[in-house]
Amino acid sequence: MTTPPIHPAATEVKPKPAKSLGSLRSQLLSWLLIPLLLVVALDAFSVYRNALDVADLAYDRALLASTRALAERVSVVDGKVVADVPYVALDSFETDTLGRIYYKVTGTNGEFVSGYEDLPALPPDVPRSEIYPALVRFYHANYHNQPVRIAALYQPVYDDSMRGIALIQVGETMDARSDLTRKILFSTMWRQGLLVTVAALLVWFAVRFVLRPLMQLKAAVEARATTDLADFEVNQVHREVRPLVVAMNGYMGRLQALITGQRRFIADASHQLRTPLTVLKTQAELALREFDRNPNDPRAWQDLREIVASIAGTTDATVHLANRLLTLARAEHGAAESGIEPVSLTDITRQVGLEQARSAVKKQIDLSFDATDQLTVNGNALLLHELISNLLDNAIHYTPVGGKIVLRLRRDNLARRAILEVEDSGMGIAEEDRERVFSAFYRAPSAQQQNPGGAGLGLSIVRDIASMHQAQITLSAADDSKDQTPGLKVTLSFPLPLSLNQGG
Repeated sequence: MTTPPIHPAATEVKPKPAKSLGSLRSQLLSWLLIPLLLVVALDAFSVYRNALDVADLAYDRALLASTRALAERVSVVDGKVVADVPYVALDSFETDTLGRIYYKVTGTNGEFVSGYEDLPALPPDVPRSEIYPALVRFYHANYHNQPVRIAALYQPVYDDSMRGIALIQVGETMDARSDLTRKILFSTMWRQGLLVTVAALLVWFAVRFVLRPLMQLKAAVEARATTDLADFEVNQVHREVRPLVVAMNGYMGRLQALITGQRRFIADASHQLRTPLTVLKTQAELALREFDRNPNDPRAWQDLREIVASIAGTTDATVHLANRLLTLARAEHGAAESGIEPVSLTDITRQVGLEQARSAVKKQIDLSFDATDQLTVNGNALLLHELISNLLDNAIHYTPVGGKIVLRLRRDNLARRAILEVEDSGMGIAEEDRERVFSAFYRAPSAQQQNPGGAGLGLSIVRDIASMHQAQITLSAADDSKDQTPGLKVTLSFPLPLSLNQGG
């Protein structure tokens, strides 16, 4: 048999610190107000563009009315196109309160008739306006370094001597339109800005109001005493936050159970340690008394030696009890869960058998190891070693001289589990005590008779370590038991790792 390799715990990797999420109120305001600002900006732009289109439509209608008024004064006299525009009308055309107006009349053959001869001509690609039934076209141009909007209307003219179509053009500067544009823009932005301000205030108050239960929960947590682990009221918060409060209550419940277990463990440990420590003190005082009474009497030295030997035995028992208590505390609170990794159950069992073989030989016990397969489970090597050591140590203590102990490992292919059995030929455990022996410090009557100095912690440690490894444990009579010596068989069933399960 070879010593199995040591399975160190996995190297601890410190997780990166989580990035702070910041203020919930700030995030809510950001997610509400920033999209609102974008929507308002898009709405303001849309309103502004629609208002400009309406304004252009109104100004184009007025421009068309002026063009029609001028067209009514265009006629044919003696075979020539003439425009009879009075001076009052000319003044109204040339200047306006919000800009300047220009006109031009072109005859049927393209000749200049009246108005401003250099007014920009109608481009050939300008489509006819579909809004009005008249043959009018609107276009933009620059005239005397000013942008102008021009309406070009084709007007039929005729008399007895000729027929044709004249072109009447009326343009106006963009001053009035620009002024209206500025007014529309200011009005739109002012109204939208007021809307955003009111919406922001409403959102701020709404978020503050909605988060009030969370702030009250925060204040309740801060005001709690360190010993107060009562549940928080779930209905004090909103439905979406209730799972968090339920989880907090569950965590405090588990914490309360842990604290209760620790208090119970401390009380039990204090009770168990008080007896051997009292015995130690009594034995030490007795030794001092014997030495002071007869310091030169050889028989006193012999009695003193026996007392010191008793002190040594009591000290060993106390150390053994303290080690068991520490192991039980570590197993109960799962201190080694972070060291879970694939380990060889076969190698650990073989190593424990080798370590305790000397104790079995001293009692002339036939200790055998039966393993037909190399079994690997997910677990902590140190705790599994402690589990098997406790089982084998109990078996050696309660197996009489010349008895038999078998360490057996096998695979249950049907259930996909690894089976560990520790079977001895001792007095066994009565069926009514097989559940109670897993409680800390409880000892069956037969065990107290055979080993009065036991601590009653071995099987409790085994149960906690088995539970940590998701293993099932059962106690039964030995397979080859007899009426006088029923023996005991402890069976542990470990789940095999998934890879091994798949491999069969």
